Amino acid sequence: MSGFIFANWAARVPNVRDILGATTREMGLLILGIAIGAIVGLIASSHVIAHLGPTTSIRWFMTTAAIGLALSGLIVGLVPNFWLLVVALFVIGAGNSILDVSMNLSGADAERRIGKTLMPLFHAFFSFGTMLGAGVGALTEQLGIPVEVHLTAVGAVVLVIGLHAVRSLPPSEKPRAPEPGEAAGWRTRLAAWTDTRVLLIGLIVLGMAFTEGTANDWLSLSMVDGYGLTNPAGAAVFALFVTAMTIGRVCGGALLDRFGRVPVLVGSAMLAFAGLLLVIIGPTAPIAIAGTVLWGLGAALGFPVGMSAAADDPEKATANVAAVATIGYVAFLVGPPLIGLLGDEVGLRKTFLVVLVLVAVALLCSPAARKPKAG
Repeated sequence: MSGFIFANWAARVPNVRDILGATTREMGLLILGIAIGAIVGLIASSHVIAHLGPTTSIRWFMTTAAIGLALSGLIVGLVPNFWLLVVALFVIGAGNSILDVSMNLSGADAERRIGKTLMPLFHAFFSFGTMLGAGVGALTEQLGIPVEVHLTAVGAVVLVIGLHAVRSLPPSEKPRAPEPGEAAGWRTRLAAWTDTRVLLIGLIVLGMAFTEGTANDWLSLSMVDGYGLTNPAGAAVFALFVTAMTIGRVCGGALLDRFGRVPVLVGSAMLAFAGLLLVIIGPTAPIAIAGTVLWGLGAALGFPVGMSAAADDPEKATANVAAVATIGYVAFLVGPPLIGLLGDEVGLRKTFLVVLVLVAVALLCSPAARKPKAG
């Protein structure tokens, strides 16, 4: 549901731009509303999840994000106002970030206890939702369904199906009272930000999250403006990117178990680099679309592998995963608005060169994800 929410919004970005008559710079500022909401959510997430427990957090903040999505559609369609839309996107960002952090922490713990590579599969289900959402968005664009009808309906679907699914999850643990040694927990949480390995893993996640976030927010628009595709075709290219990324995540667990984290991360970064390069310099739309497939495959595993690597030390897993997740989500959400601001000056395709640099950084930091030797 988390991926489904965001993809439905992302697929309608060109249409929203046309309704508002916004420039690329203004669209970057609009998307910044999601980023600011997400940062606020990230800052609050550890306290909120500790207080409510993961299952209750998922229930509450899935609801929050769904309401924000419905509001964004109603604002665009009925009272198109730039700043009201920023507020609605802030709500989406805050709700989705707390939802995602709670799911990543639970997923990392489950993977560590079971002893199998599961995180890519968990993220594949996120991508399934994103792929479905992108497909629904492309279809509604093609059929000319108004934004307010589309996004309000999606918000309602998320509330009905998502909240029903949450009922099957284990109940949240009751909040515990602070203990005498509680201050040490805060010191451990802060110590994660001075751990060299955690920071290097954070750079891997930063680079890959930045490239994924850029595609989510700007790929469809870059295809429309840079290659002359129609809005429905641009949304379809975004759906193709998400499909490629989903395939990469479904296959990722087997690849990681066979070859190990570092070789898979190196190969992923090289695929993402090649795909981005084709999108930037491709002379024709078909070549750029082929690059989109490579881009999606390459972007698939950086984030989930980073979550797994951060959880290698059971005693520090919560603090380390929270730190790496924060780095990733900040890159995922703050990076795309910055791309928009730069893109207004030099064009979106040229601005993607910034993403290339960060993918190269992720490639260089890949050895940090290697599993520590036992003993």
